[in-house]
Amino acid sequence: KISVRTAAMARKLIRHAGFRVHVPRVFEVNVLYDFADLRLRTQGKLVRLREAGKVSTLTFKGKSLDGRHKVREEVETTLKNAEAIRRVFQELHLKAAFRYEKYRTEYAADKADGVVTLDETPIGIFLEIEGPGRWIDRTAKLLGFGPDDYITTSYGALYLQYCREHGITPSNMVFSRR
Repeated sequence: KISVRTAAMARKLIRHAGFRVHVPRVFEVNVLYDFADLRLRTQGKLVRLREAGKVSTLTFKGKSLDGRHKVREEVETTLKNAEAIRRVFQELHLKAAFRYEKYRTEYAADKADGVVTLDETPIGIFLEIEGPGRWIDRTAKLLGFGPDDYITTSYGALYLQYCREHGITPSNMVFSRR
């Protein structure tokens, strides 16, 4: 991830770098599931149910390998019925541990080895550059960023940091409903 000041600035950088919208802006609701003892979090793993528009995706992420780029096993599948997987989780005693929302736009370029996403979250605007390490570094440079700008922290950890800095009691990272 790379923190950027505004979505408008990010869009301009992305367009100037030759990327175009690949997946239009969509509202996402992401829920991380865990056992009562938080054993998945303790192990650095996660199970996520993402609902983005009409698409529901179940994801397992393994423990992250430390380094300049965030690398972790990821197994994903789309679901026809998100409610069914919630019922399975209930039977397995998995509980919703953290909910986070964002608006995501995905960008791609011809013959690119990865994608750039623009995430508009309740705690800020972020670019995510996903692909092979060298491609990430080249793309970041093309966008005007370098390794010192990289954030490998999860949205959950960023949210906790944001709450500490702003004197907010942590709950879920959601947009206010005014």
